[in-house]
Amino acid sequence: MNISRHYKHSFLAPTNMFAVAILSSSGTFCFAQDLEPRSYSNIPIGMSFLVVGAAHSEGELSPAPSAPIDNADLTINAAVVGYAHTFSLAGRSSKIDMTASRICYKGSADFQGESVSADRCGYGDPNIRLSWNFYGAPALKPQDFASWQQGFVVGTSLQLTIPAGSYEKSKLINSGANRWVFRPGIGLSHKLGDWYYDLIASVRFYADNDEYFNQVTLKQEPQYTVQGHLIYNFSRGHWLSLNTNFYFGGETQKNGIDSFDSQENARFGITYSAPINSSNSIKLYASTGVVTQVGSDFDTLGAVWQYIF
Repeated sequence: MNISRHYKHSFLAPTNMFAVAILSSSGTFCFAQDLEPRSYSNIPIGMSFLVVGAAHSEGELSPAPSAPIDNADLTINAAVVGYAHTFSLAGRSSKIDMTASRICYKGSADFQGESVSADRCGYGDPNIRLSWNFYGAPALKPQDFASWQQGFVVGTSLQLTIPAGSYEKSKLINSGANRWVFRPGIGLSHKLGDWYYDLIASVRFYADNDEYFNQVTLKQEPQYTVQGHLIYNFSRGHWLSLNTNFYFGGETQKNGIDSFDSQENARFGITYSAPINSSNSIKLYASTGVVTQVGSDFDTLGAVWQYIF
């Protein structure tokens, strides 16, 4: 496993760490703010990863479109723990990862013409994701991976969000969302010398929340996300990425009445990853809203420690 200990790969990528901006407010996820460089890069099989991270977000973190509030100003501090394992599926590299989070938020907003505030902590909804690089990514053990040269890698994934987080139907803002979310995705990664670029597309399908605030049934249309990453590789496990995305859709209905809150937002971010030693690495990241229609005008800073075994 000596070679594998010098190969650092981020299976939890910003802002999907997954605590960065895991703002599950009254059943609305802000996961569409994901910026996930190297999500579909090849990686040796038979490796396991443990990740512990923290993130801080502040600004106009509106829980919209689910929550009917205005002038939201929230600060969110989140901690996340995750585990991933790589394996072979039909002769191609695959990965399964799982995450859990603890979220604390504080701030104020206007609700029905009155100022309201919140200051509490809770557990976010856990996630589990299966990724499969079905083209250009043979399943290689660490000792064989060192001589492999990447070209085009194309993969797909399916993420499931489980409604097991903290949720109170009497609260407008919650850490959990009380509904299932299914997120299929497809992406490609291409290496050109010391440069990589990623292109990723995904869609989130939301189950209904039958216990939304004020005895309302919440429905939400699918939300679509596209993202791109330009990555410079200094050395193995040491890289810098510029990230951007655009996400749209996700209009909600409350008791069958359209809310006219479809989103068209974009974010920009930067990620820096560096090895510490043969088994440990760190990742630092930041992102900000650059185009905001609903609930994305905020800044995020975070750090992640990763252990390979």
